Amino acid sequence: MAQDTPPRWDRKMQQRLARGEAAALGELYDRFAAMVHGLAHRVLDDEPAADRTTRAVFLHLWEHPGEWNPQDGSLRSWIAAVTQRLAADVLRERQRDGTPEQVEEKVRTASAAARADYIVNSMPASLRAALELAYFQRRDYRQTAERLGVTEDEARRRLRLGLQLLSSAAARSLPARSGGPPGAAPGLGRAG
Repeated sequence: MAQDTPPRWDRKMQQRLARGEAAALGELYDRFAAMVHGLAHRVLDDEPAADRTTRAVFLHLWEHPGEWNPQDGSLRSWIAAVTQRLAADVLRERQRDGTPEQVEEKVRTASAAARADYIVNSMPASLRAALELAYFQRRDYRQTAERLGVTEDEARRRLRLGLQLLSSAAARSLPARSGGPPGAAPGLGRAG
């Protein structure tokens, strides 16, 4: 979701990284390492590979802070896109034995799953709780409403909105690499 002005923290962090402030990288790591590692692990299903990918993502952020374009979305979204791309590259490299179509299908499937995880973990707690009750605990909307202490209409609204957000994971496949510089996040231009 694009926005006209990114949050102040995002802009300041980009500026600090561009100036080479090591403390900024530490703050970025503290804030996003769990998300990056989780996405990488979801795509790769391999702890050591997810660790290596996490390091590669933060190295990329350190070396290329100007690639984030605030008009394309938040810094968090850009970091997630970089993570997905780097993890998908590792997956492609690892699976060279299959046909190109098989490898791309595995990459698309893993990427959609990682995006769904990211969306669920990023959505407001009220939506996440409704989805967890309905789909993991197999509660209907009435039971979900009762458990959450909300009206049935509110429970249906939360479930509908949560499902709409999740459907975007299936609707958006991993974009192809743009003609940008090597290592650039797909679809994201340089900040100017």
